Amino acid sequence: MNNINLAYSDYGTTSAGEAAFLAVAYLFIFLFSIIGYVIIAFLLMKVFDRAGVQGKWRAWVPVYNAMVFAKLGDVSPWAVLITLVAASIPVLNFIALPAYLVVMIMAAVRVNAKFGRTWPILLLFLLNAIGIWIWLGILGFSSNRWNPAAASPSPWGSSFIADKTFWNGIPAQPAQNVQGQNGGGYGAPVAPPAQGYAPPAAPGTTPPPPAPPAGPQV
Repeated sequence: MNNINLAYSDYGTTSAGEAAFLAVAYLFIFLFSIIGYVIIAFLLMKVFDRAGVQGKWRAWVPVYNAMVFAKLGDVSPWAVLITLVAASIPVLNFIALPAYLVVMIMAAVRVNAKFGRTWPILLLFLLNAIGIWIWLGILGFSSNRWNPAAASPSPWGSSFIADKTFWNGIPAQPAQNVQGQNGGGYGAPVAPPAQGYAPPAAPGTTPPPPAPPAGPQV
């Protein structure tokens, strides 16, 4: 009987220890996730600012910041939203999660090129979270300027995954239809129409005085 009670006592102690360990582990994972997200949002804020995105808050909103990043990379933001929603469905997550990663890699390739960076730098994006931090930090704090015209046309420019949306505060990219800017986005400033002008008079000459108004006829 004493042996049975001892066995139950050991089992209860072990379960309590495992529960405490799991609680600490979950707390650590939660805190690490929060810190990681803050780092990602801060670096995205720097990249967005250099790309001409208005409003620093856009980098701090979950899911929406990924959609803005996709737009800068000439990828439809709705592709990001659809794949993320599908990834939360148990039956579809095995397909949707890899699809989301592919979409984000496609956008990262374009963003990398628009900052004038070569593909070896992009390998950091494929490593892990720390690699993505380093890659975003290079784009956000380096001397390379954002130049959307530096990237060649995307291979998917005529497909359904190409970005054709226009959002206020997010600059339209060259691959988008300029006429769509009336829908709320904005692109390069439009130059005012050219005004005609008379050439200056030659030096040393006086322009003739204006003719007097015609008087009444007698």
